[in-house]
Amino acid sequence: MNAVSPALHDASETVNETTKLATTETLLNPRFYTTDFDEMDRIDVSSIRPVWDALLAEMKADPNKGHFKKNADWDHVDWDGMDPALKAEFIDFLVSSCTAEFSGCVLYKEMKRRGSNPDICELFSYMSRDEARHAGFINDALREAGVAVNLGFLTKAKKYTYFRPKFIYYATYLSEKIGYARYITIFRHLEAHPEHRFHPIFKWFREWCNDEFRHGEAFALLMKTDPKLTSGINRWWIKFFLTAVYSTMWVRDHARHDFHKALGVDIEWYDQEVFRKTSEISKQVFPFTLDIDHPRWKPALRRMEAAFIGMDDAKRKGGLAGWVGKMVAGAKGGLAFLSLYTIPVVPNDVPVNPRLEPAY
Repeated sequence: MNAVSPALHDASETVNETTKLATTETLLNPRFYTTDFDEMDRIDVSSIRPVWDALLAEMKADPNKGHFKKNADWDHVDWDGMDPALKAEFIDFLVSSCTAEFSGCVLYKEMKRRGSNPDICELFSYMSRDEARHAGFINDALREAGVAVNLGFLTKAKKYTYFRPKFIYYATYLSEKIGYARYITIFRHLEAHPEHRFHPIFKWFREWCNDEFRHGEAFALLMKTDPKLTSGINRWWIKFFLTAVYSTMWVRDHARHDFHKALGVDIEWYDQEVFRKTSEISKQVFPFTLDIDHPRWKPALRRMEAAFIGMDDAKRKGGLAGWVGKMVAGAKGGLAFLSLYTIPVVPNDVPVNPRLEPAY
């Protein structure tokens, strides 16, 4: 698959440490996806035509066309003077974000390239445009620090995970909506506490997160075209993806202690706030939300976090002891996930018209 935008590829960039980091395959790192493009090309949006056309008209208008450009609000960043621990975690955050945005760009562009359905092709042309801008903007911030990701190399070197279209819908819908919730929560916090804004990229998050919101709206509409996607056995798949996405975010965020300390946010508060926003938004299409206030919720997440730390420690130890430690920690992580997965859900009535506008 070769869907990289020329604007994102600088042939002079070598495979540096951040590019290697972006290509590393772990349970927590963003992945590149492929799917059954022929099945997606058969999607019929006639049952949702009015709201579909309204969303595509909004995307065609391109409200953020001029947003992803540096201006006078882009303050000078003293990378050399930044605390080393903060610098390492912030770069990890930027690389992970860049990889996730570029993953969407590649997938959406490939959907457009392989399709013939005009509705689907038009949608993914707009979405790949947006994700390319996002990835390029983050990479410019990394380039200032001298550690830009070689996105052209990433397209070729990153392994692709096959997901059936319905799994793409669940995973990508949640990725886009949780992205909105993360960005707007950070933006509102720094709006109230500007002394914690240690990098200018956070000033761009308000308009940026609206792109993520619109992309999530598109996947909500795609799921609305087929009622089977949110009923029957697929309810268990929805619960699985909700649990997996939320728990992955929890573990990843808790690995960036200095980053969140610099932002002035408590990680548990931040994650719960993001889960709460995402859960409220997801009522537009999912027939239930996770009970994030259940007595088992936080303890199980903390056990999963401890299990990942244990797996990392075992990996560094190596040898037979390391292998045994990794298996034990993996089993503990699996039991923690099972505890989360078996928490009863909170049902809700899905509206006939799923469209929402960003309100946070």
